Amino acid sequence: MSNDILNRETPQVLPFLPYAENALEPVISAKTIGFHYGKHHKGYVDSLKKLVAETRYADMSLEKIISETEGKSDKTAIFNNAAQAWNHAFYWQSLRPKGGGGPASALQKKIEVSFGSLDACKKELLTAAGAQFGSGWVWLVLDSDMLKVVKTANAEVPMTMSMKPLLTIDVWEHAYYLDYQNRRADYVTAVLDSLINWDFAAENLGC
Repeated sequence: MSNDILNRETPQVLPFLPYAENALEPVISAKTIGFHYGKHHKGYVDSLKKLVAETRYADMSLEKIISETEGKSDKTAIFNNAAQAWNHAFYWQSLRPKGGGGPASALQKKIEVSFGSLDACKKELLTAAGAQFGSGWVWLVLDSDMLKVVKTANAEVPMTMSMKPLLTIDVWEHAYYLDYQNRRADYVTAVLDSLINWDFAAENLGC
């Protein structure tokens, strides 16, 4: 699922998980995926569907809803649920069985220009994950012509800061607590080593 397809998702759609619930084991258990996708992600979609029913948002893409409601105090619930539905759909695509390794050459070169090396990029992602106080997300983004690592709290998304997301790691506790308890760094390290989907990041970068 490319970023373009994600942008066309409507509030009524819970996108299919792109792999079996046990496909990310042993890094992320089927039990965690079952709760995370089947309860949390589905919950955001279901709540959003109710919030936008019979409103002008009902047929908008998730990204359009996010841009239309961001920063509006009377639309906070719609924004939060739309952004979380989008974030989760993007997160599932940021992972893949037998992931990790290194990116394709064009993305590798971009990473080296922006961070110095792939290891330095991964270290920044890990550091940002540890520095995120409470719930949130860690992102690899394109900002102007450079790649950056940013973190966002709760449901916030890089698009509202004019940055293009390339991949993300969910650092809400429900993403890892059943498997890692309070060891967030172990979860993020394992994702970067074994599951991160560099092909998805390259596709979003356009290379």
